[in-house]
Amino acid sequence: MKGVKIDGTPSAEELHASPGFPQESIRKGPLAFIECVEEIPCNPCATACPRGAITLEGGLTALPRLDAELCTGCGLCISVCPGLAIYVKAREHEPGFSSILFPYEYYPLPQKGDPVECVNRFGKSICSGTVLSVRTAEKLDRTALIKVSFPQAYFDEVISIKRLPNQ
Repeated sequence: MKGVKIDGTPSAEELHASPGFPQESIRKGPLAFIECVEEIPCNPCATACPRGAITLEGGLTALPRLDAELCTGCGLCISVCPGLAIYVKAREHEPGFSSILFPYEYYPLPQKGDPVECVNRFGKSICSGTVLSVRTAEKLDRTALIKVSFPQAYFDEVISIKRLPNQ
């Protein structure tokens, strides 16, 4: 992977070449998506995974590898990632709708049932969504985990929500 980094936002090519990004043929849900394309010393995601679905083959600076067959989408890896590079998606949360669970470190926090604007990795609004849950707990290291439902047609694009305005 060295030398592949193009700019501050991973490209589709970088992500699909990354061992932490599930391949299309094995995507199920819920399943962790690891957008880590930097070979830096880091391993919290691997140590947080209770099923051993995330490994670092080749040492501490290796890119995290996801074993999609072992991943249950529990989300324990999300809040421990210092780069906020992990989210969990389910292709079919309910008929016609997908869901995403992601870290959110802004205030105000959305509330369950709130309508939100879902965005792609460049911050561009893609579609509307609905907040399914907001998880905050000390064990999440002060990182809120937001779960949002959105139209399944946008599964490959949505990775977060537009920041809510200060009130």
